[in-house]
Amino acid sequence: MSRDRSMDRRTVVTGLAAAGALAAMPRPLHALADHAPAPQQGRDKLRIACIGVGGMGHSDVRGVAGEHLVAFADVDWRQAERAFREYPNAKRYKDFREMLEKERNNIDAVTVSTPDHTHAVAAMMALKMGKHVYCQKPLARTIGEVRALQAEAARRPRQSTQMGNQGHAGEGIRLIREWVEAGLIGDVEKIDFWTNRPIWPQARNRPTDAHNIPPTMDWNLWLGPVAERPYHPSYAPFNWRGWWDFGTGAMGDMACHIMDAAYWVLGLKYPNRITPETTALFAETAPAAERITYEFPAIGNRRAVTLVWRDGSFNPPKPAGWPEALNWPYDATGGQLWVGTKGMIVAGTYAENPRLVDDAANEQLKANPVPQKYPRTAGVYQEWITACKNGTQPGSDFAGYAAPMTEMILIGCLAARMGQVLEMNPNTGAITNLTPPSEWIMPTYRAGWSL
Repeated sequence: MSRDRSMDRRTVVTGLAAAGALAAMPRPLHALADHAPAPQQGRDKLRIACIGVGGMGHSDVRGVAGEHLVAFADVDWRQAERAFREYPNAKRYKDFREMLEKERNNIDAVTVSTPDHTHAVAAMMALKMGKHVYCQKPLARTIGEVRALQAEAARRPRQSTQMGNQGHAGEGIRLIREWVEAGLIGDVEKIDFWTNRPIWPQARNRPTDAHNIPPTMDWNLWLGPVAERPYHPSYAPFNWRGWWDFGTGAMGDMACHIMDAAYWVLGLKYPNRITPETTALFAETAPAAERITYEFPAIGNRRAVTLVWRDGSFNPPKPAGWPEALNWPYDATGGQLWVGTKGMIVAGTYAENPRLVDDAANEQLKANPVPQKYPRTAGVYQEWITACKNGTQPGSDFAGYAAPMTEMILIGCLAARMGQVLEMNPNTGAITNLTPPSEWIMPTYRAGWSL
């Protein structure tokens, strides 16, 4: 069934304060009753159900395989074959809704590793059943869905949630923050981001040729809440990311990794302006390449900062003073360059392998490391599992971190899709110069699907 359409665009983009207030509210009795008990004293294994176990889903299954894997749901059992073979004791389903209903009393936690368009419905169902949830990035396909998950997670602080932006649990992001806060590059003025994505087709029209549905796939379930259309290999199993109905393009896919350190270290919220520059726009797919500029105002001790996103192998210009022995770009697959008033930091997609650009300063840093200020973790999966057992929240929890960061990124996708500059109130997130189509903010779901 479709969501209540009375939620307008301004309601969607100005609700951060309200969502934060929800976190402080007492949990309703029904939520306490639904909550699956945590393993006693953190010693027992979590009972986990996995939604989507092919592709990245297989990596997520392996990431939590030290726990008790109860059941798998995947709409294409050919894609799921490897996971089925490696973990034969897990029950098998095609419809995650059936799995969650039947296994409700047998599981504590759920992983969601589906295409973007089913993240929200799957994660929300698991949350409302009282389960801990790990969901791949981006948290959801649209801003309205992200806000709905944020609000629901805020009402359930004892349920541990984690988005799969694994760099947030890594060493690199902590080093960057420690270096910036130690003043090694002065005040941050600009950060450039780049990626070689898309590595799937974008900038195209809807195909019209006919194809048979693979015999192992339930195409109706794959579509989930999205409007019906004929099967085509341009959509599944891999190329869905470039289609606005199913994915969020190169930026939605990779910025949850590459922009993560900037969001965390600088305490970003909403920009006051986003300027998109793209190749030709298509109605249903993301552009082939884009440059999206975010302008954030000064807040407190942080000066105004500009973030520039590039995709389609569109790299930023090599900065002056770049060491001759250092490749440019630092990593051709993706990375980030922090420019401060006193120096620069460069790192990879997941904030891995950070270094000061200046050779002499970098050697001095190696000889005299900045003291560790932020605790290290055992990685994104173990961080979530530990939080589930301890009744705490990991670093990229839905309500406090993953949802607002994903929203910041999706606003950039929205600007690119519209092909227009977005002027924003940086305190509330309200778009002040135009009104995006409501369907792009909160989609209408097919019958049988809801949040």
